[in-house]
Amino acid sequence: MTTATRGGTGTAHTRVEGRDKVTGAARYAGEIPFADLAHGWLVLSAVARGRVRALDTDAVLAMPGVLTVLHHGNAPRVDTAFTGIMGVAPDPSTGLFQHDRVPHMGWPVALVVAETSEQAREAAGALAVHYDREPHDVAFSARRESEAYPLDGHMPAVVEKGDLEAELAASAVVVDAQYTTPEEHHNPMEPHAAAARWEGGRLEVVDSNQGTGWVADELANLFSLDPASVRVRSEHVGGGFGSKGTRAHQVAAVMAATVLQRAVRVVLTRRQMFSLAGHRSPTAQRVRLGADADGRLRALEHRSLNQTSTVHDFVEPSAAASRSMYAADAHHTAIRLVKLDVPTPTWMRAPGEAPGSFALESALDELAERCGVDPIELRVRNEPAVGPVSGLPFGSRNLIACFREGARRFGWDGRDPRPGVRREGRWLLGTGTAAASFPVMAMPSTAAVTAQADGTFTVRVNAADIGTGARTALTLIAADALEVPADRVRVRIGDSDLGPATIAGGSAGTRSWGWAVTAAAGELRRSLMPGADIPPEGITVRSDTAEALGALARKERHSFGAQFAEVAVDPATGEIRVRRMLGIFAAGRIVNPLTARSQFVGGMTWGISMALHEEAVRDRESGGLYGADLAGYHVAAHADVPHIEADWIDDPDPDDPVGIKGIGEVGIVGAAAAVANAVWHATGVRHRNLPIRPDRVLAGGDA
Repeated sequence: MTTATRGGTGTAHTRVEGRDKVTGAARYAGEIPFADLAHGWLVLSAVARGRVRALDTDAVLAMPGVLTVLHHGNAPRVDTAFTGIMGVAPDPSTGLFQHDRVPHMGWPVALVVAETSEQAREAAGALAVHYDREPHDVAFSARRESEAYPLDGHMPAVVEKGDLEAELAASAVVVDAQYTTPEEHHNPMEPHAAAARWEGGRLEVVDSNQGTGWVADELANLFSLDPASVRVRSEHVGGGFGSKGTRAHQVAAVMAATVLQRAVRVVLTRRQMFSLAGHRSPTAQRVRLGADADGRLRALEHRSLNQTSTVHDFVEPSAAASRSMYAADAHHTAIRLVKLDVPTPTWMRAPGEAPGSFALESALDELAERCGVDPIELRVRNEPAVGPVSGLPFGSRNLIACFREGARRFGWDGRDPRPGVRREGRWLLGTGTAAASFPVMAMPSTAAVTAQADGTFTVRVNAADIGTGARTALTLIAADALEVPADRVRVRIGDSDLGPATIAGGSAGTRSWGWAVTAAAGELRRSLMPGADIPPEGITVRSDTAEALGALARKERHSFGAQFAEVAVDPATGEIRVRRMLGIFAAGRIVNPLTARSQFVGGMTWGISMALHEEAVRDRESGGLYGADLAGYHVAAHADVPHIEADWIDDPDPDDPVGIKGIGEVGIVGAAAAVANAVWHATGVRHRNLPIRPDRVLAGGDA
């Protein structure tokens, strides 16, 4: 029996769509053919703040192939006054061309539509836009704290338990440090692209997104349409990482299709993505830890500041990552925002947890050093019995088991704790560790499973496979629930007509969709009588998990992990090389080990990139980014990642029908801190500002 048919969940399977992807048969949003297709090209503002005084459209409209130029003076009106995903209003940036104001560099001011993409691009470059400039401010730093404000969203901005100052005063050891992380960008391999057309009074959008139901609902609200008259399809997605929700290109495509009454496609360029696809906000974080001489925490304070735009509030909840990690008598966390003339940040892989874990796990390492306690032992001594702030029991918490298994495999016990003593030629060597954690969520979803007359089964669930292998995981989950080989199951995803289902986000996708698929498949199997005839149209059972999810709120649920890194540092050049990394995770039942390991390794690789490379820098004079492309924005390449190993321990969630927790984001959490802690161990110098560039190493600390 081949790997395509052997076993179900827990067995390694290649992707069911893998052959189509490697042969080019799988079509992405920017390449699906449409009859009579026109092409739109966005024109972005060249100033960081001000107003559009005039646009010279006459000359552009006379250029070959140009069909129209949409701008604030002639574009269709849209409505942004509605509640969107996560119970908040949408970013007004999706309300394109509704006014003449420019709130940041790279704001869309016009859309040129032409017969070909080349004609649209040339005409967009020729469009002269005249502005009334105003002074702008893009300078984010910890010094903006006095202007900042808290904002309660899907979590409270400020949480306080116990008398912080009293516990700090009573502590034998205190760590008080500032940590910063820079602006970072997603830039998935596949650029954002969407094509829109009207057919039979119905709007059809072919898009690259993380949830077709999400985009369809927001487009219906924006254009005041009956939700039933909007269909969004997104069969294959070349990465998202939080950036592929409702964006300017989809709205622009719908506007142009509505005006021209023909299909229009809009594809973002790589440089445009740096303005229009969102980003991870820079953070300035202060961590104060107070402990007894043996390292037991008495006080934990984590305050975080992030930037947002002047048009929309987005919270990077970095301090919230500390609320579930370690026991302390006083536990204070706060998240605050400062408004600047920049694009609105958005969700980016492990939002909050990735930058927050760098600050917290670095501070824990500093505390371990000052107490003379091994960093792993310090975490053992501060392991909470229940949620440190919530007081809720944990669904399961196997963090310490991850550390113990990781320590054994990494060779941690032979580590000399003294910094700067290991050498290999010109290189200083060091090792570091850090904890990983990410909340476990499940969202209401529906699914339909059909038994076909030929003995196969069709699963329909509006999931989004953004490169994670969700389509394959759902095939295995359905096969187990139906008690049939995986090659008898076909899974259809990525179409809003398939019914309500959650987005691919929050590491909750496969857990949520798998729950719905399991419920429908189990009911179908129980309803099929042995030997019964199945009609040509098949027999279908549909599920809805909304009611079943209610019981999950009674526990605090997380995936956990332990990150280990070994680095080599050249003190003469400042060069840092990560020699090896190990991650051991407790992340629920692993559905497909083959793709799961890729997810963990991908997150850990991103952690290396975060620690040593990634940094988007804004020019204070222009308000734009230096090097807004993949030449100027550095990421970890193959040569930077010599050996990464990821594995897991047994950790099924007893309250999930498949035992899933979620793995998409926990792999990046703590990885940057593990690298930074290893750099300290190698050199004896703490680096509290990311990335740890060679010039910062040469300066002997943060610069």
